[in-house]
Amino acid sequence: MKIGDTILGPYPVMLAPMEDVTDLSFRLLCKRFGADLVYTEFVSSDALIRHVNRTKEKLAVAAAERPVAIQIYGREVGAMCEAAQLCEAAHPDLIDLNFGCPVKKVAGKGAGAGMLQNIPQMLAITRAVVRAVSVPVTVKTRLGWDSEHRIIVELAERLQDCGIAALTIHGRTRAQMYTGQADWTLIGEVKNNPRMHIPVIGNGDVTSPEQCRTCFDRYGVDGVMIGRGSIGQPWIFREVKHYLATGERLPAEPFEWYLDILKQQVLQSVERLDERRGILHIRRHLAATPLFKGIPDFRPVRVAMLRAETVEALFDIMDGIKGAFLT
Repeated sequence: MKIGDTILGPYPVMLAPMEDVTDLSFRLLCKRFGADLVYTEFVSSDALIRHVNRTKEKLAVAAAERPVAIQIYGREVGAMCEAAQLCEAAHPDLIDLNFGCPVKKVAGKGAGAGMLQNIPQMLAITRAVVRAVSVPVTVKTRLGWDSEHRIIVELAERLQDCGIAALTIHGRTRAQMYTGQADWTLIGEVKNNPRMHIPVIGNGDVTSPEQCRTCFDRYGVDGVMIGRGSIGQPWIFREVKHYLATGERLPAEPFEWYLDILKQQVLQSVERLDERRGILHIRRHLAATPLFKGIPDFRPVRVAMLRAETVEALFDIMDGIKGAFLT
């Protein structure tokens, strides 16, 4: 698979852009475990052109994470073009346009998935941004606004005509948010449309190596993007890449190996922010990780772990898990 000059090889697996998740440290960790392409948290075009410091910080990319895409969102042509040019100055490999975020504060204002209710504006933004920058521009969107407007097959062609280099499709409508099951059938229809010639990447509900393999084999997509399935288990990319290469599950590592990865995430988060904010940020990963699932009578420990306010207290709890529950 190739996007512009970025060669990703066969069966590429990507880290999806996720707000408050895909910061630089998490992207580097996922890259270390085999992610072929990583995406930043989404960047507000309006905040970026106003030079809001917190937003500008999201543009920081590292050589070790390449290839990397910066994702932007907004609803105005001028702001999106100016923001894209500011992103280009940060030297990403790709610029991605977010037309898929379903949350009310974004879609409710006409940006993100809100653009699925204003296709002319979506296309105008896409055409303008493609012309405004020299790096490849890609798009991430959904099947449509709701079940009665699943327009992605036609929309994909129109976005391609705007000059984008690749298209990522999340297999839900905006109305579904993150509920129900992702529907990959329409993603497959887009990929198998003979008029489509750009790479088509599928996204939605990929949480295991077997699911990833099925998405490639059944729907023919060029790439698979993993989002929520990576939260609390960045090692999923290592497992998926091994399965795609061998057809076999990667043997499990000792419990301490996975625990050490989570502790690394804690330390990186604290280093990037500070102890209080870093721990708050990492709680989402600790709550989502499958590492502790199935441990009997674990709920009180889980609650204590998510309430810990210092690294020392948190690590004491984490270090005690194996001795208390897994002997």
